[in-house]
Amino acid sequence: MRILIVTEAFLPQVNGVTNSVLRLLEFCKRSGHEVLVIAPESENAPKDYLGFKIKYVPSIAMKRLIPMGLPKKYLEPFIEGFNPDVIHLASPIFLGHYVARLARKANIPTVSVYQTDIAGFARHYGLTVAHNTLKRWVARIHSTTDLTLAPSGWACRDLENSGVTNVKLWQRGVDLVNFTPEKRNEFLRNDFLSKRGAKYVVGYVGRLANEKRIDDLAILNRQPDIQLVIVGHGPAEARLKRELSNAIFVGYKSGHELAEHVASFDAFVHTGKHETFCQAIQESLASGTVVVGPDSGGPTDLIEHGKTGLLIDTADSHLLLHSIYALLEHPTLDLMQIAARKSVEHRTWDFINESLIEHYRDVIEVVALRKELVA
Repeated sequence: MRILIVTEAFLPQVNGVTNSVLRLLEFCKRSGHEVLVIAPESENAPKDYLGFKIKYVPSIAMKRLIPMGLPKKYLEPFIEGFNPDVIHLASPIFLGHYVARLARKANIPTVSVYQTDIAGFARHYGLTVAHNTLKRWVARIHSTTDLTLAPSGWACRDLENSGVTNVKLWQRGVDLVNFTPEKRNEFLRNDFLSKRGAKYVVGYVGRLANEKRIDDLAILNRQPDIQLVIVGHGPAEARLKRELSNAIFVGYKSGHELAEHVASFDAFVHTGKHETFCQAIQESLASGTVVVGPDSGGPTDLIEHGKTGLLIDTADSHLLLHSIYALLEHPTLDLMQIAARKSVEHRTWDFINESLIEHYRDVIEVVALRKELVA
């Protein structure tokens, strides 16, 4: 199959969109599919990935949100020259919308993947007008494509409520070999605890940005028996280091190092309320680490309340503190840790991407039928 991937984010930028695209490219390499990638340009960007060529377009950074690729007229003959069987639009905004319209004109099947709640981010920053405008804009983009894949039930409903009718659920995979309870490192955990003589290690993994609401962890930062560990980097890092002065900031981690940190937490906490999925929660569950997360967005599909963690209003500091202790001191915590791992054991990246290929085939068939009816 000839697959054109148009993504709004790619290496060296690392986020959920980039991660999903990389896992798809690796799957396509093993499966023998031919792939071409179109992505926003950035400094130190690779010329190819696993031998797949990458075509870069100029990019801009939308203030406080995410960088986006700019549409260019030369893309039309470029796409025609590749002659794809299907076009995969990863978190489409300006670039993805432009390519979707080109594809519709050329009768090329399109599958768009909804991953970033940019409207929710705008609302978090108090930009209510921008929130409403962006919500309509995102709905318009996905309505232009033949199929929209959303990562959670919440995301599916959110799109449908905005008028998008072509939505199906497509969740994310997790590396079950890397993220495993076996990566728990007692030496690393004890090293964290030794800073203040705490009893428990509670961790957060993710981008250090205002919309993640990491400030909500302040109440945990004040507890003498809890050592807060923050993994990641981002624009709010300097401020958070001042405000969460007792926390240990270890910076960005990936691969084995990240898995080791996550498995060594006694509990994982995530406070972002605008997550369409939240891969960090899924990786924590795979590591056998119980989770406290927001009772909104993608986490509601991942956390089984009372079984693998707790879904709460993480903005309520007293409830957050109570919930963390409820997990850490739960009499059957060991059983919850086992349940956490089991809850995601079926979600290998191969399984997830095999289902994506089936979605491609369905869309190709639908568009072929549409061509016949028009003819």
